[in-house]
Amino acid sequence: MGKSLLLTGSTGIGKTTIIRKVADALGDRAGGFYTEELLAPGGRHGFKLTTLSGKTVPIAHKDLKPPKYAQEGRFGVDTRALEKVGVRALEKAMAENRIVVVDGINLVTLYSKRFLDVLMGGVLGGAHIVGTLMDKSHPEADAFRYISKISIWEVDRRNRDTMHEQVLAWVDKL
Repeated sequence: MGKSLLLTGSTGIGKTTIIRKVADALGDRAGGFYTEELLAPGGRHGFKLTTLSGKTVPIAHKDLKPPKYAQEGRFGVDTRALEKVGVRALEKAMAENRIVVVDGINLVTLYSKRFLDVLMGGVLGGAHIVGTLMDKSHPEADAFRYISKISIWEVDRRNRDTMHEQVLAWVDKL
């Protein structure tokens, strides 16, 4: 068993819902962040990051344009906001020896080298990390799939309703 657990699965399968249930159950034992869609009339307008301490910041939005912002599909990516709020939440959780919640390792967060460095440092340094990993192949994301300290679990329609219980049981064995 690795010291870190990453959930993977198709977009919309429920990974963030699972992570939020796990974070709620862990309470003060955990630190880090989760991400969610920013929805408005016309559909998805971007993504926001929310720390487990309650701070929320948009990290990708259709109104953010190059050259100031990296472009991922229709969205400009605000790596400074990700690093100032999200990466700091990860660093704080690691420094306080909490379970580090990171939702997720995906096309938006992968634009930040600092995010990758802090997360990889936590994994290799023995932090206990519970998070989500995009299911599509990507060089930086794939690096996490081949580290022996990381367990990868697939979320699907059959297990998504009970996966949070399995994750909490995994955490209890740490």
